[in-house]
Amino acid sequence: MRRSDRAQNRQFSLALIDRCTHGVMALSTGEDTPYCLPLSFVRIEDSLFFHCAAQGRKTDLLRRFPKVCVTFVGDDRPAFVPPAMYTTYFQSVLVTGTASEVEDPREKTDALRALCQKVTPEHMDSFDAAVKQSLAVTAVWRIRMEDISGKAKLK
Repeated sequence: MRRSDRAQNRQFSLALIDRCTHGVMALSTGEDTPYCLPLSFVRIEDSLFFHCAAQGRKTDLLRRFPKVCVTFVGDDRPAFVPPAMYTTYFQSVLVTGTASEVEDPREKTDALRALCQKVTPEHMDSFDAAVKQSLAVTAVWRIRMEDISGKAKLK
């Protein structure tokens, strides 16, 4: 990190991940162009989890190239500071890790429950029926967080 004065500690980084409803995951296509997509993530201990369709470009690429990078952005406020400075106050976290598909139905259910609790806590009474209906056709992936780098410019 070029600006070490903006580096944030692990607690800051984990708290920002836990606050964000989504992150942007970048993965390799094996060619010159990377593939980036926004996903809803939940953190359980030192892993990130997300769900997706069981088949498609994302899952094909993850099986071939499991190393990923995920960016989370918290606060993002452009600002003008008189007399003549433009800046942005921000909070961000960059996570690198290795993705693997979760196969165990209980672990998949636990990850989906944690994700739903994070993003729609007011609707958890419908979770059991929803997971019963969709678990077989829903893929869940784990990213083991190998490096976490938080950065911020705070006002």
